[in-house]
Amino acid sequence: MAKLRHIALQVPNLEKAAQFYERVFEFERVKQAESPIGNAVMLSDGVMNLTLLNFPDGQGGQINGREWAGLHHMGFVVDDLEATGLKIEEEGGAFFMKLPGHYSGVDAETKYKDNHGIVFDISDHDWTLAKDA
Repeated sequence: MAKLRHIALQVPNLEKAAQFYERVFEFERVKQAESPIGNAVMLSDGVMNLTLLNFPDGQGGQINGREWAGLHHMGFVVDDLEATGLKIEEEGGAFFMKLPGHYSGVDAETKYKDNHGIVFDISDHDWTLAKDA
């Protein structure tokens, strides 16, 4: 069975959003990333990874403009990437893209769209849930 372990929000101000979730819900900041495909602050409650995304140059995966805030995508940990990919396509979903794994701090998950066009990730590993030792 797949497990929902990752939610990504696009926000216009990473630091302001991160401080909100840290102060209100006591999420821990576990990692930050700056890359050509976007910037991120990753927070966790120890079970779920909440990744805040910002696309300062208007490139990458930006949705609805730089000042827009909202759900960008979600992610599931699965036992078998290939079998899950086939099931997704059998149910009307479609492969979208695979993130490159060579940017520091960026998870190399595989992205799909469901049968309504909603983007989600599947991964055979968990997202960052704790600070690097």
